[in-house]
Amino acid sequence: MGNRVAREDYEWVYTDQPHADRRKEILAKYPEIKSLMGPDPRLKWIVCMMVAVQFLAFYLVKDLDWKWVLFWTYAFGSCINHSMTLAIHEISHNTAFGNNRAKWNRWFAIFANLPIGLPYSASFKRYHLDHHRYLGGDGVDVDIPTNFEGWFFCTRIRKFIWIILQPLFYAARPLCINPKPITQLEIINVVIQFSFNIVLYWLWGAKPVVYMMAGSMLGMGLHPISGHFIAEHYMFLKGHETYSYYGSLNLLTFNVGYHNEHHDFPSIPGRRLPLVKKIAAEYYDDLPCYTSWVKVLYDFIMDDELSPYSRVKRKIKGDIKLE
Repeated sequence: MGNRVAREDYEWVYTDQPHADRRKEILAKYPEIKSLMGPDPRLKWIVCMMVAVQFLAFYLVKDLDWKWVLFWTYAFGSCINHSMTLAIHEISHNTAFGNNRAKWNRWFAIFANLPIGLPYSASFKRYHLDHHRYLGGDGVDVDIPTNFEGWFFCTRIRKFIWIILQPLFYAARPLCINPKPITQLEIINVVIQFSFNIVLYWLWGAKPVVYMMAGSMLGMGLHPISGHFIAEHYMFLKGHETYSYYGSLNLLTFNVGYHNEHHDFPSIPGRRLPLVKKIAAEYYDDLPCYTSWVKVLYDFIMDDELSPYSRVKRKIKGDIKLE
C-alpha cells in the first residue's frame, strides 16, 4: 500500500485539444448533427421533480434515528445530490432554456443548487466553460489537480484518501489555480443558498441539514457515481485525454459519461448525445471507453502508474478569454 507512483509531473503536450478539429470533421460529414443542438425541453421538469423529491426527503428524515439518517444519506441522498450537480452542469451549457435566455439558465441553476446545500452553481459555470475552451490549459483549467495533489497523493492509501476528499479539492482549486473576482450572481447564489439552509434548520432541525450537506460530500467523494471525475480526463492510456463511459449510471447523470461526445458538442444536451455517437459512430467506436465507474476508481487507486499527475496539460497559445 506504500508503493509510490513513478510519475512526477503532468503529461505535457504541445498540440491543441482534439475536440475542435473532430467537431469540424463530423459537422462537415454529418451536418444533420446541428439539429441536435439547442435546449432540452424535458430538463427543467426533471430538475424540478428532483428538487421536489429532495424536499420530501428533508421532511421524511427529520424524525428518523441518526443511524437511518446516515444510511439514507449515502444510499439515496448522495445519489440525488450528485445527479443534481450534473443537472447544473447541463444547465451551465444553457440547455434548460437556450442561449437566448441565458439569465433564465443562471437563475434556474441557483434553484437546482438548493438541495445540494453548498452554493456553487454560479461559480461552476464560469470555470467550467474555461475547462471546455482551454482543456488542460496550464493556469486556466481548474479541473487539473494542483502540483501538491500530484506530489502528495502518490501511494494507494493516499489516492484512496484523495478520492474521499475530492469535493474539498474541487472547491479549493479555483482559488489556487485561477482565482477570479467575485461576481454579483455568485454573491446572490451564496445568500440564497445559506438562507435556504437556515430556513431548513429552523423548520425541521439538524437532521435534514446533515442529510443534505453530507449527501453532497459523500456523493462526490468515495461513491460509484464519482468515478466520472476520474474517468473523464485521467490518462489511463497514453495519448488519450478524454474518455467516454457507456454504462447504466448515465441514466442518473444526464449522460455525462458520453464525454468525448460532450466535449465535441457541448451545446448538445446530454439526452441527445447517444444520437451523436450513433450518427458519427466511426469517430467514437474505436476510442478507449469504460463500462464501469467503480472499476475506474479501483484501477486508479491500485495502479501504481496512475496518480493526480496523470493528466494531459498544455501551455495556452494566444490571448486567453476567461468567463
